[in-house]
Amino acid sequence: MKRKEKAAETEAALKAAAKRVFADRGYLSTKVTDITAEAGRAAGSFYNHFSGKEALLEALMADMAAESDLVAAEPGHLGDFTDPEAVRQHVAVYIRLYREHIGTIRAMEQAALVSEDFAAVLDRYSAAEMDDVLDHVTAVSDAGRVLPAPPEVSVRMAFGLVHTFLGTWRRRFEALDDEQVTDILTRFVYRGLNGRDY
Repeated sequence: MKRKEKAAETEAALKAAAKRVFADRGYLSTKVTDITAEAGRAAGSFYNHFSGKEALLEALMADMAAESDLVAAEPGHLGDFTDPEAVRQHVAVYIRLYREHIGTIRAMEQAALVSEDFAAVLDRYSAAEMDDVLDHVTAVSDAGRVLPAPPEVSVRMAFGLVHTFLGTWRRRFEALDDEQVTDILTRFVYRGLNGRDY
């Protein structure tokens, strides 16, 4: 195996291990050696790829953003939130990504609690993700409907609502399945943004 391939394989193994360990132990309780042990790599190999745990977490965030961008580029992507199906599509994708990356998402939140620098990184990441759908929300006001707040605030409120609910869903509303949660959140977000039912 070539050196570049081996390095890429090690980096991927470290990322995968970090996601598992963060999900199991939490970011704050995880040490670099926990990640390397889970990955089956020598402790020193970590620093060939990442300067520290925060740098690894930032790499995982970049991977999540890239995955989100791929979804947005898929054929059939709807980008007008006056269309309830566009809202449904985005809610469904957010639920899927949230479930797949829950360990990373919780790690991001925990890291932001203890590091102002990382909190700023997380804020920039969140702003970029919301900017990606800002035009979807702007379409609502362009259609003559009154948003609850300026588009930038409205999109942040919608994201916050969905994100917060998903954080409590399995603990408090376990009887609701994915389809039901998608329906509920779609109706709530659509009504909140458009001021009407569909």
